Amino acid sequence: MSASPPGNIRRLVRQTMTIARRDFVATVFTPMFLVFLFTPVLMLSFGLIGGMGASSVTSASVEKASIVAIVDPAQQEAMRAADARLRQLYARDDRPPALVMQVPTDNPAGQAHVAFSDKGNDASAAMFGELGRPTILYSGFGRRDANFLAQLAEETLRMERSGTTALSIPTLTSIARAQPSPTGNKRSAFFAVFGIFFLTLFLAGQAVGTMAEERNNKVVEILAAAVPLEAVFFGKLIGMFGSALLFIGFWGTLASQLDVLVPGGVGAAFRDIGPAVGMPVFSLLFVAYFAMAYMLLGAVFMGVGAQASTPRELQLLSLPITVLQIIIFGLSVQAVSKPDSWLALAVEIFPFSSPYAMAGRAANLPDLWPHLAALVWQLLWVAIIIAIAARAFRRGVLQSGSGKINWKGLVGR
Repeated sequence: MSASPPGNIRRLVRQTMTIARRDFVATVFTPMFLVFLFTPVLMLSFGLIGGMGASSVTSASVEKASIVAIVDPAQQEAMRAADARLRQLYARDDRPPALVMQVPTDNPAGQAHVAFSDKGNDASAAMFGELGRPTILYSGFGRRDANFLAQLAEETLRMERSGTTALSIPTLTSIARAQPSPTGNKRSAFFAVFGIFFLTLFLAGQAVGTMAEERNNKVVEILAAAVPLEAVFFGKLIGMFGSALLFIGFWGTLASQLDVLVPGGVGAAFRDIGPAVGMPVFSLLFVAYFAMAYMLLGAVFMGVGAQASTPRELQLLSLPITVLQIIIFGLSVQAVSKPDSWLALAVEIFPFSSPYAMAGRAANLPDLWPHLAALVWQLLWVAIIIAIAARAFRRGVLQSGSGKINWKGLVGR
């Protein structure tokens, strides 16, 4: 007498979790997992080293750069005050070069031209003449600096005519928003899409190598002789996802303390970024959509890894999938910037881009019911892709059966 369907389902779940536990332990309880866990530190270190090198080159050129104002000594004090006030309107890295003031000679026009040929000074713009009608010279990309000098002349004259260096002395007070702004929602939507894209591409790629290695070692064939092949695929996917969750949990805990670790101004800027559904719900949805994106991409990668017999074949088969992921990322970023557009709806429905777009939707819009439907839709496609991958492996590698997806046999085995 055959076992009842509920008993078969329980057996299938037990077999799947056994495979998952095997892969989880084999991945996590190894020294290489610690190296994998701290891979972002190595990536950031290389980025910082390259950034420091580029910054040193840029700093050397910025230190020599200047804008020259050839003005009467009586106007220089007012111009210095005007320069200090105008520079507050620029971000630190976007401010014009340092202001160098010179006393006019008998030939101020020639004096201005000399500023561009001085080897010890890299002038991008030079101003001479009466401040009411100044002449401003600039070279190369110095038009922006020339405009700054024009505004500096205007501000200096206003200060002189008002008889004071400042007519208004403001008090700047930083406050925290009660609710994130629409701009903050869109920023959190972008971070959600980028976070899922980066983590999925970074973590799901291990499924390819693992599956290809175990295929070459005949491990998959041995497991497939004991349990349904679909259970092998799904169990391995769950096991690798467990190691991915450990990775995210470790770095997510550090990221949650970011506003405490960074300077106060930067931390306040991060607090202005927030999702429309609220941070607790958004955190759960982010993990759920990452799980779906990981399962979808991981299932595809596992199917590819099961078919590849050499590293060369593995690379050739994986490249189109990676390119597709980059295209999906670009479309998802466009979709979350316009959440009510037809593009957003299309990207939310397409199964491989749905996790990215729906995570962005959670940041942009407060309604929750579409997320339940989206998660069910994505889970359905995970099952379909695993079934297709198992069918292809059974037919192409094991060379057994007709290659049809045996749903009844899967439950009844």
